[in-house]
Amino acid sequence: MKIKIGVLSDTHLHGVTREFREIYDKYLSDKDIILHAGDLVSTDIVDFLSGKDFHGVYGNMDPVEVKELLPGKKIIELGPYRLGITHGWGSSVGLEGRIRPEFQNVDVIVYGHSHHPVNHVKEGVLLFNPGTATGFSSDGTHTIGILELGDTIHGDIIRV
Repeated sequence: MKIKIGVLSDTHLHGVTREFREIYDKYLSDKDIILHAGDLVSTDIVDFLSGKDFHGVYGNMDPVEVKELLPGKKIIELGPYRLGITHGWGSSVGLEGRIRPEFQNVDVIVYGHSHHPVNHVKEGVLLFNPGTATGFSSDGTHTIGILELGDTIHGDIIRV
């Protein structure tokens, strides 16, 4: 089993832009599954990503229309692995400490909110934040994430 997952968060788009299509075509179109960790801001983004096996959650900036389509948190099971997905809330400081108790018995927690990429293991769980591909970035860096599930779980942050 080898599964390749494209991971997004905090796109903050009111519609599918040319830039977003280019990112999708270049980095995500060949992935088996797409995850989005909230703050999509538009149902158009949900519809666009749903052309693939798509799993997403809503974030604090998402309107009611998105919240009606997506849950606030989600666990997906892929082979022997369990992945938790949430957006996050509050300050970036202490964010991991707030989201970690939301999930038990998971191998990966995918989250967003901070717009800063994260890819590290803590207490046996991969904490993975893809950053923002198209939203505000304090240093101007835009990123996505790629997770590969096989004999192990491997995460990469890709600058776009």
